[in-house]
Amino acid sequence: MPAKRATWKGWLKLDELVCPVALYTASSTSERIVFHTINPATGHRVRREFVDSRTGKPVPREEQVKGFEIAPDEYLEFEEEEIDSLVPESDKTLNITAFVPVNQVDTLYLDSPYYLTPAGKAGEEVFALIRDGLRARNCVAIARAVLFRRVRSVLIQPDRRGLIADTLNFDYEVRPAEAAFEDLPDIRVEGEMLDLAQHIINTKVGTFDPATFDDRYEEALAEMVRAKLEGRKLKPARVRKPEKVVDLLSALRESAAMAKKGPTSRRKAG
Repeated sequence: MPAKRATWKGWLKLDELVCPVALYTASSTSERIVFHTINPATGHRVRREFVDSRTGKPVPREEQVKGFEIAPDEYLEFEEEEIDSLVPESDKTLNITAFVPVNQVDTLYLDSPYYLTPAGKAGEEVFALIRDGLRARNCVAIARAVLFRRVRSVLIQPDRRGLIADTLNFDYEVRPAEAAFEDLPDIRVEGEMLDLAQHIINTKVGTFDPATFDDRYEEALAEMVRAKLEGRKLKPARVRKPEKVVDLLSALRESAAMAKKGPTSRRKAG
């Protein structure tokens, strides 16, 4: 559910069609457990202080400037006003520039998700027209806007009664796949091994349900905090290491046999 306070308000524009809209943050880490750094001698929080890397002396905030490294330990200095002067002026408009098929969207470029809704009754009909048009054509819209001090490209797609807007990474921010995969050997799997792999996959076909995703680390942190408050001691978690696979075909056959028995049989076997 989006926060009630909009992150950004402006206009969604498609040629002559315009409607007021609002962006709401769709994901947040604010519910995670946060630890502060404290001084155990006093119980007070420790504050961060910037010091000169050579002299070790504190540098007040008003005396700090930005620097771009042009050589080892040599920096080109910039005042805050110089950097601020480059921030593009915002006309508060999400201007739709293109429509592309859904299957052309490379998810590597998706950055941050937002809920996009009408901002007031006046634009609800235009908003619905754009939303339903996208759904009918099974496509997404690419828009441009000044968001958070930068000109950003935004991917807009229909979702239930509203729209989802994802800011997109710039091309230079996405590393090419070749750099990661260039050392992988060209192995072709076929025959019985491929059949067994497909069988295992078929037995685990399901639906995408984020509610089933467990954040075990966060749950463990919460339990640790509760135990500490209650004066209990926690048993350290035992990490089960996977066994080394000696024969891939045998491992596939065993996995396929276990998949046939189902999860109940596996629990009984354990």
